[in-house]
Amino acid sequence: MATLGSAQRAKLPDSAFAYIDAQGKRRLPIYDESHVRNALARFNQVAFDDEEARDRARTRLLKAAKKYGIVPVGFISGQLRSVRELGRAGEPVQLPSGFVTMLMTDIEGSTALVEQLEDRYRGLIDEVRTILRSTATNADGRVVEPRADEFFAVFESPAAALTTAMLIQNELRTRSWADNLEVRVRVGIHCGYPTLNDANYIGLPVHIAARICAAAHGGQIIISGDTRTALKGAIPEGVRFKSLGQHRLRGIRDEVTLYQIAAKGLVSRFPPPRTR
Repeated sequence: MATLGSAQRAKLPDSAFAYIDAQGKRRLPIYDESHVRNALARFNQVAFDDEEARDRARTRLLKAAKKYGIVPVGFISGQLRSVRELGRAGEPVQLPSGFVTMLMTDIEGSTALVEQLEDRYRGLIDEVRTILRSTATNADGRVVEPRADEFFAVFESPAAALTTAMLIQNELRTRSWADNLEVRVRVGIHCGYPTLNDANYIGLPVHIAARICAAAHGGQIIISGDTRTALKGAIPEGVRFKSLGQHRLRGIRDEVTLYQIAAKGLVSRFPPPRTR
């Protein structure tokens, strides 16, 4: 890993570092792949000013890892364990087992937003996360994993997950954003029996939920056929299901039936699902 001299380092923008402490000292450089890998390894050795500062640095670092095609599985697992051992509100998150409804979101065009906003992207992602977290928890959802541009929550009620997804899309669509930007998220919902593994879920249902989210476009809500079946008798008023047909999702052996959610206030026209 090449080391910059102090003069060269001083010329780097603040965005080249994952963390800037209260005294203005810039830590954890992330301006190239080797430094991102080094920052992932050293993250837990840094004394952060507070938990909010740690969260912001973690978000920047994960964004940089995504940019360079690094999949930091060990880092993410360690961070999730640390967060849940401490507990956001003093108590560990209690995740439900058995049959659950998984809701996943991802910000569309996040790289372009980062390039346009630079350091101001931190404020935008914090605002989006607040909307996602508060909307999910207000509907009795449990936040499993917020990382970088992605969000994962589970619900014991399929109807609650669907209502949450519609509220999120309406809130993001009608909110005024900096520089008149459009901030849109993909939403995928799937029901099943994932395996509860300590503080997270594993198993095929989780992968299917992630692939359904990836198949959606910004502003769109796509659900699986299993979710539609689970919603029988509990469909929120005014909701319609637009059949998108059966699709082969990456890494999933069997085809999955997909539906787009249509309701007042939601965007209705989208290209075909992003499954090819």
